Amino acid sequence: MKPINIITSTAVPLPLPNIDTDQIIPKQFLKRIERTGYEDFLFYDWRYNLDTPDHVDERKDFVLNKPEYKGSQILIAERNFGCGSSREHAAWAISQYGFLVVIAPTFADIFYSNAGKNGIILARLTEEEVQTLLAKSTANPKHLLTVNLEAQTVTDADGFSAHFDIDPFRKHCLLNGLDDIGLTLLHEDALDKFEAKHNDEFWLAPKKDEAA
Repeated sequence: MKPINIITSTAVPLPLPNIDTDQIIPKQFLKRIERTGYEDFLFYDWRYNLDTPDHVDERKDFVLNKPEYKGSQILIAERNFGCGSSREHAAWAISQYGFLVVIAPTFADIFYSNAGKNGIILARLTEEEVQTLLAKSTANPKHLLTVNLEAQTVTDADGFSAHFDIDPFRKHCLLNGLDDIGLTLLHEDALDKFEAKHNDEFWLAPKKDEAA
């Protein structure tokens, strides 16, 4: 996982509440055994016209398919984003598409945890603040936002400024690029010493002279 702190980007407005994980990544893609390549399936049922089984067309009116929003690293949605099942694939799809930040008034608890473990900043702002940002990004797709994780702020050049709370441990992990594996490897030396000591003391472990 890469360290993340200050993101300045345009934002994709998705003014819908209760966007669940099946809408973020439909269930048929959970059968894949890979952990990569999920960007093509993000909001799949909304992004594509699925009327014909052998051909998939982009829905031109869906925001992710509009050229003016291509390359945005910030997604703005309404309350209860990421509700539904606990699938981590939802966080994979969002991250692999290129979103580094999601802004919403509230997030589902399990999604909030999964997103943090996959390098995504989730910024909880008030309903009024989110509606302001949705309006700005809808009216002007080139409108830039700056999300500062260290300062825990969302700002723009027009004077908008909002603060968001984040768990200190999750903030530390995001700033330092630490997922669960990275956190474990911080203690690699101690783990190696423990395993060596355990093998020496455990009476069922074969001794070096016995092994020879």
